[in-house]
Amino acid sequence: MKPVDPATLLAQRLAIAVPALLLGGAYISQYAFGLFPCEMCWWQRYPHFAALVLALVAAFAPVRLAGLRRGAIALAALAILASGAIGGFHAGVEYGWWEGITGCASHVASGGNALDNIMNAPLVRCDVAPWSLFGISLAGWNFIISGAAGCAILALLSRRNAA
Repeated sequence: MKPVDPATLLAQRLAIAVPALLLGGAYISQYAFGLFPCEMCWWQRYPHFAALVLALVAAFAPVRLAGLRRGAIALAALAILASGAIGGFHAGVEYGWWEGITGCASHVASGGNALDNIMNAPLVRCDVAPWSLFGISLAGWNFIISGAAGCAILALLSRRNAA
């Protein structure tokens, strides 16, 4: 049985780690630091969920199904790139480079009186960055990290095993 190509294995690990870490960071910022997501923030999370599922399918696929593994990893990379593209669009909205598709969203808590929860829900605007590091918003960081990771995964998959 042919061993798994090291470049493919690294691509698979990146395809698992990047969306898992970015989603983990998003949920930590939301629940630990109160940075509730706007609608476009949610849009960025969905492709990462898909990428994570695809990368896990590749991880648990039998080694003899190398084509399935590589295909699932490639699809995961495309999903990561899609999240990065949404993040780039969202960052442009935050920086005022262009108009967004949506203006705001709210986070409604569960439990208790539903009407009170709706009336007291914080309003989260898509055109305002709630946090930034070195002048780059969370959406901007998603653009940078997801774009670089997606390209790296595809580059690793394009390499052929010399053995």
